[in-house]
Amino acid sequence: MSNSSKLQPGKNTTPFSRFEWMLAGRYLRSRRKDTFISVIAGLTLTGVAIGVATLIVVMSVMNGFRAELLSKILGLNGHFSAIPIETEFTDFEELVVQIENIDGVETAIAFVEGQALATGSAAAGGNSSGVRVRGMDFATISKLPLLSQGVHFGGWDQWDQSNGVAIGIGLARQLGITIGDTLTLINPDGSKTPFGTTPQIRSYPVNVIFNLGMVEFDSLFVFMPLEASQRYFKMFEDVLRPGVAPIAIDASDAEIDAAYERITRVSAIEIFITDPDDTDAMREKLYTEIERPLLLTDWKQRNATFFSALQVERVVMFVILSMIVVVAAFNIISSLVMLVKDKAADIAILRTMGATRGSIMRVFFITGAAIGLLGTLLGAVVGFVLALNAETIRVWLSDVFGIVIFPPEIFFLSALPTRIDPYEVGLVIGLSLLLTFLATLYPALRAARYDPVEALRYE
Repeated sequence: MSNSSKLQPGKNTTPFSRFEWMLAGRYLRSRRKDTFISVIAGLTLTGVAIGVATLIVVMSVMNGFRAELLSKILGLNGHFSAIPIETEFTDFEELVVQIENIDGVETAIAFVEGQALATGSAAAGGNSSGVRVRGMDFATISKLPLLSQGVHFGGWDQWDQSNGVAIGIGLARQLGITIGDTLTLINPDGSKTPFGTTPQIRSYPVNVIFNLGMVEFDSLFVFMPLEASQRYFKMFEDVLRPGVAPIAIDASDAEIDAAYERITRVSAIEIFITDPDDTDAMREKLYTEIERPLLLTDWKQRNATFFSALQVERVVMFVILSMIVVVAAFNIISSLVMLVKDKAADIAILRTMGATRGSIMRVFFITGAAIGLLGTLLGAVVGFVLALNAETIRVWLSDVFGIVIFPPEIFFLSALPTRIDPYEVGLVIGLSLLLTFLATLYPALRAARYDPVEALRYE
C-alpha cells in the first residue's frame, strides 16, 4: 500500500491513524483565513499553562511554609511536653535518661521556663519587651541543632559557667543591644516582704545572639544557663540533710552548706520522637513505661488551630486556583466549536469521501487534547522554575517595586520557603489533563454528528 493510500479517510482507517493526526495538526497551525481561531487556541493554551503553573507555585509555597514552620516549631519545642503531676520534677535527670531509653524516642530535654520583662540599657533607649525565659544547660542545647547552630554573634563557650544570656536577633534589634551589653530581666514574682512582693530584678551580660529564622522565636526567647534560671525563678529548695540537727542562726556558710541539701527542679520536659505523626501510639507507650504521673500534650494539640487553618487554606486555594484551569477548559470548548463551524465544509467532504463519524470525532479530540497537553506541560515547566526560584524572585520584586513582599513579622519566617510535592504536582497535571480532555468531547461529538448534505447545502 502506498503512502498516499494510507492518508485516505475510509471505513477501514484505524483509530488515531496518521491521517487523523495530520488533519488535526493542520487545524492547529495558523493559516491566513484561520488566524482568529488560531489566536483563540493560543490564548487557551496560555490559560491552561498559567493555571497549572499558578497551582504548582502556590501549593509548593504553602507546602514549604507548613514544612518550614513545623521544622522551626519542632526544632525548639518537642513533639511531647511532659508536665509533672502530684510531685515536682526534682528527679528530672533520672527521668530524662529513662525517657530516652524508650524505643521510638530520639531525645528528651529538661528546662526551666518563665516569663519576664526584658529591658535594655538606658544608653540604648531603655526599650522593653515581654520575653519567655528558658533555662537549659549546654548539654541540652547541643541536642537542639536549630538553637546550637543558629548563633549569629557570640558563642556557647563556657555557657554553664558564664551566667550570661542568649537572645534572638529580633529582640536585640528591638532593645538596641549587642554582644557584651547588659540585659535586665524583671519578674513580678519576687521576694516576699511584710510590705508585699518585690519584683525580681537581675542583669545579665549578653553572650549569644541567635537567628533561628522564625521571627516569633527571635523576638521572644531569652535563654540562660540552667542553674542561673533555677536561681532566678527560685526553682530550688534547701532541705536539711537526714540525721543533721538544726544549726544555729549565726552558723557559717560552710556549716550551712554541710547541713542543707539543695534540691532543684525544672518546669517541664520536652520529648522528641522518631516519627512526629505517630503521636497516638507513642503517647500510650510513654504513659505505660514512665513510672511517675505525667501530663503529656503533643505538638498537634498545641498547634491544632494553626495547622488546621493552614490545611483549610491549602484546600481552599487549590479549589479557587483550579477555576483558572476550568475557565481555560471552557475556552477550549468555545474555540473548538468555532473551529467545527468553520470547518463544516471540510467535515462534509471528508464524510462523503468515506470518513467515519468516529474518525471525525477523533480529529477534533486530538486538536483540543493537543492544546490541553501542551498547555499543561508548559505550565508544569514554568511552575517548576518559579517554585525553585521563589525566594530569588521575591527579593527581586521587592527591590524593583520598593515594597516588602512576604513580610516576616506577619508570616513568621524570614524567607519564602517552597517545597515541591510530587504527589500534588501529579494531581495538578492529572486534573488539568482531565478537564481539558473532557472539554474536547462536546465539540468533537458535534463535529461527528454533522450531516454532510446539510453542511454542503449552504456552502
